Amino acid sequence: MKQYLDLVREVLERGTRKPNRTGVDTISTFNHNYEIDLRAGFPLLTTKEISWKNIVVENLWFLSGETHIGLLKKHGCKFWDPWADEAGQVPSAYGSFWRHYPVPALAGQAPGGTNDQVAWVLEELKRNPMSRRLVVTAWAPGNAQSSKLPPCHLLFVFNVQLDASGDPMLCLHLTQRSADVALGVPYNIAGYALLLELFSRFSGIRPGIFAHTMIDAHVYTAKADGSMAEYDHVPGLRQQLTREPRPLPRLHIDPAIRGLEDLKPLLEADTATVMKHFVLEGYDPHPPIAFKVAV
Repeated sequence: MKQYLDLVREVLERGTRKPNRTGVDTISTFNHNYEIDLRAGFPLLTTKEISWKNIVVENLWFLSGETHIGLLKKHGCKFWDPWADEAGQVPSAYGSFWRHYPVPALAGQAPGGTNDQVAWVLEELKRNPMSRRLVVTAWAPGNAQSSKLPPCHLLFVFNVQLDASGDPMLCLHLTQRSADVALGVPYNIAGYALLLELFSRFSGIRPGIFAHTMIDAHVYTAKADGSMAEYDHVPGLRQQLTREPRPLPRLHIDPAIRGLEDLKPLLEADTATVMKHFVLEGYDPHPPIAFKVAV
């Protein structure tokens, strides 16, 4: 994907060294934006192999609204292990706020309950597809200000546009406050492209553009004195820049998947059954490149 490789080049060429909460330095840039047209293929990175299974499982988990990592562990998905408490709970899990956003009470009233943003957006797409209010946020200040890992990809917005023929297409814009270019961004791109494909299926509006804004796009690197070299993502990214991108795959979602209610039962099934519902045709990536995560 040219957009991803352009991001890598920009951060490596223009970025500045910054310290951060992890203790591992980053090379950082401010405000990177790009668009990917899903009509050209599904945007799963080809300059290194990415686990499609982990992308599917994690995003189904988000859409379920779960905060316990049990379903992730069932399918061998370990992304959230470092952030879970001893009971396996992740209070800052994205899906928790997508599906159960805390509604503040008005002065003098009882607590306001929760709001299912995902269900509301899907219904609003059917009622009023040209709405400019199709917003889902994972940023709840009361949680985010005290969380070990507040949401990085914190806000996404759907928007219906008309193509050159006047036909509607469903677009998605993601705002990301913090973007780990080597490890996180390839999963973020593919994960939100999957969400766009699913919401397209549920709404009956074909998928169009995925747009991505990264406020702090960064690459973890060794310190200036050479220490923490095990966290240096620069060599692996430079290796990717030497690789020729390959054609993007095509995603085929089982026709039986028609609504939100069809997703949660899938996670209870075995992994092979889950993946039979989300088939990538023609995915031919270069070999994987390992990057160590800075927690």
